[in-house]
Amino acid sequence: MGPGAPGELGGAEGGARVGSGGLELPPGGENHQGDSADAPPGTVSLARPMDAGAIGPELDWDADAWREVRTRAQRAGRAYIWLNLVEQRLRAVVAAVLRPVYEPVHSDDWVVAAAGPAGQEWVQRAVAVREVSRRKGYLLDPADDNVLSFLTLPQLRELMVQHWPCFEPYLDDRRDVELALDELEVTRNVVSRNRALSEAVLSQAERASARLLEMLGTGGDVPSARRLPVDAVENLVGERYADVVAVHSDRVRLMRQFPAEDIFGDARRLDAVGIGLNLLVQNFSGRRLVRLAETGCRVRLLFLNPASSAVKRRERELGLKRGELSRAVEMNILHMRRVRSKLRDPGAFEIQVYDETPRFTAYLVDGDGSDGIAVVQSYLRRSRGMEAPVLVLRGGSRVVKPGEADDSGLFPTYREEFETAWADSRPVS
Repeated sequence: MGPGAPGELGGAEGGARVGSGGLELPPGGENHQGDSADAPPGTVSLARPMDAGAIGPELDWDADAWREVRTRAQRAGRAYIWLNLVEQRLRAVVAAVLRPVYEPVHSDDWVVAAAGPAGQEWVQRAVAVREVSRRKGYLLDPADDNVLSFLTLPQLRELMVQHWPCFEPYLDDRRDVELALDELEVTRNVVSRNRALSEAVLSQAERASARLLEMLGTGGDVPSARRLPVDAVENLVGERYADVVAVHSDRVRLMRQFPAEDIFGDARRLDAVGIGLNLLVQNFSGRRLVRLAETGCRVRLLFLNPASSAVKRRERELGLKRGELSRAVEMNILHMRRVRSKLRDPGAFEIQVYDETPRFTAYLVDGDGSDGIAVVQSYLRRSRGMEAPVLVLRGGSRVVKPGEADDSGLFPTYREEFETAWADSRPVS
């Protein structure tokens, strides 16, 4: 082949080259950037490889990006826990109701029979997934080696709807059940595909899940659930945080999530210690307190003595005018005295004052039983009570292990502190 024969590779001068497909490749000189405008007709433009160093900045996540994905993961995690609880509960209900109907005739194929012709496609798909899981060793628990464990939430719902006459004796309203499942479907779709879940949709899913679990016969497993509903996450990881079930950065955020009516309403015993007890006095009306006491609630309120030197020190800490805090405390005490004067049994509504340095404010509701709730705030040097962080405690046994005595919680600590302070205080006439 001669020097000028077609197919010969060009020399170092950057002449045209011909590839194996017969197309002419552009020259590879240093000044040639692969622009299609510079390439002669009939040539194929080749893009130059990118510098590896230019990729790095595009792959990095800054602090805002990490914060965003963590927020997404936290929301998705909460939603997944609720959805998992609902699906397991619905699966158990479907098995309890339909198994006795179909299993005597169809044995292990009772789920296939219950699905019927309308559900033939999705139930066969569940059977196939079960067989694959068996072969690949994905079935870690023998209890999951059944077709029912491979049905999704919509398919379990379909079984319930198809056989509603069987479920009707156990569930009050089919429409309520279907509406709750409809609300969960959006969340299920988002979580299953790792998409962003908004705070509003998460809250809706949590409410719908709690409502559905209640309808399916799984109410709160502690008595205090009527006042502070047991959260799904608390059920699973509650032992990690003793008996702390909520933390709020200030009292405003507490009141948004846990209004005074929810805290004090229907209480049978109320013990409170603090400086002015504003959470109770200013957010729970005197009429409600009278009705509460008349229905049998015993109340013990422990205020800081407005004439004590501790009030003056607290005023200086907060930068208040002289006498401003003491007058506010005195007004709260007078208001509670008026409430007490309206009761047939004033002895059930006790008011006392103490002279020691105030260390915390605590509201112990039904603290003498297993269903107590406590709202606790520590006093900070430069922050008023409205601005201080708030802990919400659940008394009694830990939620995750109801049969085990709780010796590691904070609730008994604050209850003991209250009793000690009450013993050293003196009554208000």
